[in-house]
Amino acid sequence: MATVTINGTVHDLSQIDPSTPLLWVLRDNLDLVGAKYGCGIAQCGACTVHLNGQPIRACSTPVGSIGGQTITTIEGLAQDGKLHPLQQAWIDNDVAQCGYCQAGQIMTAAALLKRKPKPTDAEIDDAMTGNLCRCGTYVRIRKAIHDAADKGGAA
Repeated sequence: MATVTINGTVHDLSQIDPSTPLLWVLRDNLDLVGAKYGCGIAQCGACTVHLNGQPIRACSTPVGSIGGQTITTIEGLAQDGKLHPLQQAWIDNDVAQCGYCQAGQIMTAAALLKRKPKPTDAEIDDAMTGNLCRCGTYVRIRKAIHDAADKGGAA
């Protein structure tokens, strides 16, 4: 593992211990602090990022396992200065309370909308299981996902 593309930029990570969790590389080495440390055991979803378009838990992914692949973080979800439809729907629906889990929630929802552009409530609930929100904003999360889907949220 020598290079990884993160949010469209190639990074040389050859000087980093390959067992270091991706989350710490993102936060401590690359100053991408959107993904949060929640549990450290891949159970809460606060650290969710995309690896080649699929959601993964950055807290339990060794950086040595991702060489040559593409990572997208919440910082890379917006394009050309325009928020992703999910990011806008989160704002429009006043989803976040404390906000700690929201980057992971949005990244999981973005992967869902890529797979299922018009998900049902059951599909949303199934996809979002494992992304924990201590504030309990699940109803607003579901509404925001539906709103984003209605506005082409798979962008």
